[in-house]
Amino acid sequence: MAQIRQAGNTTMIKTKTKTLGVIGGLGPMATAYYMELVIQMTDASCDQEHLNMIISSRPGTPDRTRYILGLSDENPAPVMIDAGRWLVAEGAEILAIPCITAHYFQKQLEEEIHTPVIHLIKETVHHMRDYGVRKAGIMATDGTIQSGLFQEELRLHGMEAVLPSAEAQKKVMHLIYDNVKAGRPPELELFREVKRELMAAGAEVIVLGCTELSIIKKMYPVGSGVLDAMEVLAREAVLRCGAPLKQEYDCLITGWKEPDSERLPEEIEEEQNADKRTRIFGTDSAACAG
Repeated sequence: MAQIRQAGNTTMIKTKTKTLGVIGGLGPMATAYYMELVIQMTDASCDQEHLNMIISSRPGTPDRTRYILGLSDENPAPVMIDAGRWLVAEGAEILAIPCITAHYFQKQLEEEIHTPVIHLIKETVHHMRDYGVRKAGIMATDGTIQSGLFQEELRLHGMEAVLPSAEAQKKVMHLIYDNVKAGRPPELELFREVKRELMAAGAEVIVLGCTELSIIKKMYPVGSGVLDAMEVLAREAVLRCGAPLKQEYDCLITGWKEPDSERLPEEIEEEQNADKRTRIFGTDSAACAG
């Protein structure tokens, strides 16, 4: 149902947007950044044009990775289900979880809460598929890697997953748990080492498959060929809730260029002579071109 509002002498029709509910606190910093991303991506000219968001932040939710790996008997699903039901009772119509590992429970959550839950992993793979990616390197928690969620979704779309070596995976977990979750500055050289290994193994794009890694991208340049899954989740939330998306967020792969054969010669020449566009979330990072 549309709402009519006056802007000077012009009558404009504003479509009623849906309310977004966020099952958050997994971890708290990632939840705060997710809200920032949704706001940043929405093409709004005033407060009233932004999405209504309801946040449930429950950092006491049991560790998802430990449960998936069988290292803990504390099941995080009941806490997330309770949070989701509360959000729906408060008016949420679409739910998002800014925690990649939590999507191991996505189907159960949707069935128990009876409300759509954006599937971050599927949307991330769909985004890469739309830009012709064939091989994707995955940086994520042990739980996400061992669940095979990214690998299976990539396979379903004829794409290949490139996983870190055992040693590189230890570096990823160190960055997530001993740096970001612990409130310490990230050891960027570890990040670069893992990225180089995955690229050397044939990855065209590196997926930041943990929301703590999203915080690293927010604070520091990560170079080209990186896709932040949490940005995908924010983009999808804006679109599904019916708000307009800023054009610069059509493609989220940093520095990505579409095949030259699909673009006009003058477009190629212009891009070759221009600096890459940048997005600013507290620091500069290369954005998509084309």
